[in-house]
Amino acid sequence: MTVYIFSKKEAAVKTALHGKKEAAAPEYLSAAALGRHAPRADDLTYLDIIGYTAADLKKAAALLKRRCKDAPWGIIDLKGSCKDPAVWFFEGAADYIGPAALKNAGSKRYQTAAGWKLAANGGGGPEQKNDAAAAPKSFGQTIKLNTTAFAGWKTVASGSKVNVYLLYVSFQGKTSLQSRFGEAAYNQLYKRLLAYLNRNLQDTEALLWMDTGKDCLFIIPPRENCANAAVVSCLRMLLAAPLVSLETLGLNIQANFVFALHFGAITYLPPGKTGTVVSDAVNFIFHLGSKKAEPGRLTISGETPHVTILPRLMGDFVNAGNFEGRDLVQSRKFTHTES
Repeated sequence: MTVYIFSKKEAAVKTALHGKKEAAAPEYLSAAALGRHAPRADDLTYLDIIGYTAADLKKAAALLKRRCKDAPWGIIDLKGSCKDPAVWFFEGAADYIGPAALKNAGSKRYQTAAGWKLAANGGGGPEQKNDAAAAPKSFGQTIKLNTTAFAGWKTVASGSKVNVYLLYVSFQGKTSLQSRFGEAAYNQLYKRLLAYLNRNLQDTEALLWMDTGKDCLFIIPPRENCANAAVVSCLRMLLAAPLVSLETLGLNIQANFVFALHFGAITYLPPGKTGTVVSDAVNFIFHLGSKKAEPGRLTISGETPHVTILPRLMGDFVNAGNFEGRDLVQSRKFTHTES
C-alpha cells in the first residue's frame, strides 16, 4: 500500500503529521497533480484542504472521488476548518484527520483507514459482507403522505390527533456512561448530544418532543422528504460516530447511538406538556428503542410508509425480524476499527 497526500502546503503537513520518523512515509504530491492520479485499489489518498476556498474545495473533492473511484481516500484538515466533518464520511471518505487526530496519524492509522469501506450511496462497512440477513426489496405500508409543505409545529393545534414519524435516540450504554462520568458530567454530555441532534436533523423539520434526560423522542412531519432526510441524517451520524465522540461530544472513548423510527398517531401537545400523552405509537417507539434497537444501527418499523427509505439506500438495510407484532428492518452495522 502506498499513501499519497496531495497538498498546497507540503511542509506544514509533514511537520504536523510526521514529526517522528515513519518507516514508510507517505508520498507527497502537489495539489495540481490530483487530476493525473491513478491509485491502486489498496492505495490510500488524502487531500489536504488548507488553502482552498469553499468553491475550490468542492471541485477538488469531486475530482478526488473520481480519481479514487475504486480506492480509499481521506481528508486532512489541520486547522479544523470543516464545521461538520461527518459530511466527508457520508461522501465516502475512509478517514478524516482533524486537529484532534494528529497524534494518531501514522502507519497504523493508514492501514486501518485503507481497510474501511464506508457507505455513501448504497455501500456499507466491512461487516456488511458477514451480515446474514438479506436486504429487503421493499418495506413499509402503502400510505399516502401529505405532499404540501409543512407549515410548522406552531400551526398544529394542541390536543389534535395527528400522524407523525417518531424518532427515538439514545446513547449506547447510557447508564454506564452516567456511572463512569458522574451525573453532572453526563448531563453536560447529554446537552451536547441534543444540540448535535438538532443541528443534524434540521432538514427533517423534527421537533424534540419528549426528553427523559437519558433518551429522547423527536416527532417528524408526515412528509416523504422529511422522512428521507431523517434516514439519511441517522446514517450519517452512525457513520461519523467515532469522530463525533471525540471532536463534538468531547469524549475520550468512542460512543455510539441507538436510533429507532416508527410511524403512528399521537395526540399533539407542545414539548414540556406531554406528560399526559397516552398513545400506542409513543409506547411502541420507546419499547422499540430501549428494548430491541441495536447500538450503531437505525431500526425502522413496518408501520412506516414504504417511501420512507430511498430506493438507493435499501441495500443498506437488512430484515430484523418482528417485535411486538411489527416487522422491522435495521441498517447494516458500520464497523469502525480503532487506530
